[in-house]
Amino acid sequence: MEYNVVDISSSEKEVEIKLNYDEIKNEIEEEVKKQTKKIQVPGFRKGKAPISMLKKMYGDAFEYEASEKIANTFFWKVAEENQFKPIGQPSMTDLKFEPEKELSFKVKYEIIPLLDIQNYKGLTFDIPDLIAGDDEIAKEIDYIRKSNKTLEDTDVITDENHTIDAEIVMIEKNGEKLDENITEKMQIDLTADGIAKDIIKNSKNKKVGESFNFTFKDEHKHKLEDGTEESHKEEFTYKVSILGIKKVVLPELNEEIIKKATRDKVSTESELREEIKKDIQTYYDQQTEEMIRVKFVSEILKKNEFDPPKSLVNNILEEYVKSEEEKAKKSKYPFNKEETRTRLQKSAESEVKWYLIKNEIQKKESLTIDDSDYTQLAEKEFQKTGLPVDKLINYYKTSNQGERILDQKLFDFLKSNSTLNKVHPDKLKAKQEAVNE
Repeated sequence: MEYNVVDISSSEKEVEIKLNYDEIKNEIEEEVKKQTKKIQVPGFRKGKAPISMLKKMYGDAFEYEASEKIANTFFWKVAEENQFKPIGQPSMTDLKFEPEKELSFKVKYEIIPLLDIQNYKGLTFDIPDLIAGDDEIAKEIDYIRKSNKTLEDTDVITDENHTIDAEIVMIEKNGEKLDENITEKMQIDLTADGIAKDIIKNSKNKKVGESFNFTFKDEHKHKLEDGTEESHKEEFTYKVSILGIKKVVLPELNEEIIKKATRDKVSTESELREEIKKDIQTYYDQQTEEMIRVKFVSEILKKNEFDPPKSLVNNILEEYVKSEEEKAKKSKYPFNKEETRTRLQKSAESEVKWYLIKNEIQKKESLTIDDSDYTQLAEKEFQKTGLPVDKLINYYKTSNQGERILDQKLFDFLKSNSTLNKVHPDKLKAKQEAVNE
């Protein structure tokens, strides 16, 4: 037997195997016997016709059919003996069989590529220095007060601290008056986030029984079935007839409201402000951490290019496409499978590349986990959940949390071996805009 392996890419190979007839004669005969047992010949019981007679009838057809099965068997034999370690489903790309002489064939297969990951240490990034400020805290306190507001009847709208019981009707579309109008009753809360400034401005000083107009511009893009985007712009003018007005009365930030908002966690305004600041800062820290992860992954992928195994990429891609299809069905959006596959191809490739790269870095840097890592995480989570540490540890060990812990170790390692420059968000945004110009 002869074989030769050709490298197609870092993850794809093709092996050519040649076998003399004497090396496969016994296997050929065994396979032919199995096939002839299925043949019914008039005058003979099923499978009892002489092989010599069947060969005269069918020629070398039985041996040709047997050769493909034998080729597959010998490929796996060679793969095991030489530790090819194929992944996915190998494919036969060529098969040549000469009865009584030779069998040669080629098989293309994929492997996990051997990677020597470089340039993952000593990286430098600018990251936003996000700090919870007084404006964010004030906004949250304002939200708490609004959540506990009361309403009082009044006759005139003096500012935005009002709600309007109204009849609303569209009177123009794109500058053209409408012949048919549908009236809808609703309550307009002028204190709500996102309320059109036009409504607040035009309703000021209006009384019950009066009306005002406002204009709404709808500008957005939506995807077509072929994957392209189409701009959409329309302008609508509405007439609002005022049926009733209520003044929004915001309560003082007292102990009762503070306890209600925090579920009895704190009771004073200073404590509330500190709690809000801590929550906002935790959110900012999480956002920054995710941004750092994205930067590390992106930069390390750029510095370590290779072809990922197509079979692994296709597995991930199928999951992506299936998820997108399910979302489209729920939202009743049009779904184009081929466009979706094309759009998500690069993302699937990047996910497989990063999975292989991070495994290599973890091996190279001897990053592993032990019981102390589970205990450390459990003690940290105990502070949040109050669940017993031993139960948390058992849960982590039985729910594949080890990979999560190892991933965190990897990013902690990358951060400790890189330079992260904290920059004011406005300066960082300006810098990024300048680069994009």
